[in-house]
Amino acid sequence: MRNPLIALGFFALIAFLPVFGDNYLLRLGTMFAMYAVLSQSWNIIGGYAGYPSFATAAFFGLGAYTGAILQGLGLAMPLAWAAAGVMAAAFAAAMGAAILHLKGHYFAIASLVLAEVLLEVTTSWTSLTGGGMGLNLPIIRMSVTAQARLFFWSMLTLAVLTFLMSWYVSAGRIGFALRCIRQNEDASSMVGINTTLYKIIAFVLSALFVGSAGALYASWVFYIEPPDVYSVMTTVRPIVMTMLGGPGTLLGPVIGSGIFLVIEEVVWRNFLSIHAAVLGILIVGLIFYLPNGVVGAAMRKWRKRSTHKTETKP
Repeated sequence: MRNPLIALGFFALIAFLPVFGDNYLLRLGTMFAMYAVLSQSWNIIGGYAGYPSFATAAFFGLGAYTGAILQGLGLAMPLAWAAAGVMAAAFAAAMGAAILHLKGHYFAIASLVLAEVLLEVTTSWTSLTGGGMGLNLPIIRMSVTAQARLFFWSMLTLAVLTFLMSWYVSAGRIGFALRCIRQNEDASSMVGINTTLYKIIAFVLSALFVGSAGALYASWVFYIEPPDVYSVMTTVRPIVMTMLGGPGTLLGPVIGSGIFLVIEEVVWRNFLSIHAAVLGILIVGLIFYLPNGVVGAAMRKWRKRSTHKTETKP
């Protein structure tokens, strides 16, 4: 029970930002919550199942445009966000059935192509998406501070829901099946685990909340364009954050999201002209020295200390 309570306590502390923080801190809190949604979602397919998915940008961009189009048609924001998540999940189910028979780098390449295909479709379908000119969303008639708080609370709620989903997966039959698949997929099939079904479930769960996050992001910034929401960085960031925190763990993606955000902000402030190079070097260094992430390093140290105490007892 300790891991879930630690994470929920951390989310509770973040929830106090509107009381003590200004709009800048609320923006950071919103970014952290969005990063937590993306990293926790990727961890389902990439961490628990061990499948190197590069489809996060596809789910995020599809959700962003679904939410933006529905809001333009007059649908209320919360309903548009929910519909965007369902659309991303349905897309993941269809594509997962087609590409999840692939393994390793073959699956990685196939999942990466999904975002490129959607990028081309979105750019070409000018009558619906605005094409390369982008798409404007309806302006919310409220103060800047009220908007900042609205999107902060909404994104944080989504991050908590994603965590609860991850907790449910980790502690239940789905998590057990996915860990078996990660260890040895062929052996899992031989003992009766429906590996295809569980892989599709993992792929769908990795898309559901990312699609809603994309729609929420579109409402937050009021304007989206294909290169922004289908950016390859949207795919790379969740992987890096999960690796920093600890792949295949419950707390790892949340911790990794916070570490990544802090590093990103510090680098942007101090190395504006070469921020990408500095950020890359720092992240590679952290992953190199912490191959199992912060959570993995902490667990290894705790086990070593426990073993030492057991051996020194008379």
